[in-house]
Amino acid sequence: MDEAIPLVKILAIYGSIAMPFFNIPLILRIIRRGSSADLSLVWVLGVYACILLMFPYGVRADDMVLKAFSITNLVLFSVVVLVAIWYRIRNMNKTSCIQKMENRK
Repeated sequence: MDEAIPLVKILAIYGSIAMPFFNIPLILRIIRRGSSADLSLVWVLGVYACILLMFPYGVRADDMVLKAFSITNLVLFSVVVLVAIWYRIRNMNKTSCIQKMENRK
């Protein structure tokens, strides 16, 4: 017997894949500004920890919507974490170099 996938489930799958893509404007804003100072690293790492804790269940679930969301959310939020930490470290190094140069004067 061939079962058709209900329209509601198809829309939910599209939504579950599309929603994490809204992380892209955040990533681009950090890159354009060259800073992640306006983001709390506690928040970023807290959300990431929750995503990591939920991921094993999400990929093992029979629910295709949860599985699709878990994968796309992990991938795209991993990029947010990497970019946020990269720019935080990069700007800390710039700040410490500037302070060293000012101390030499």
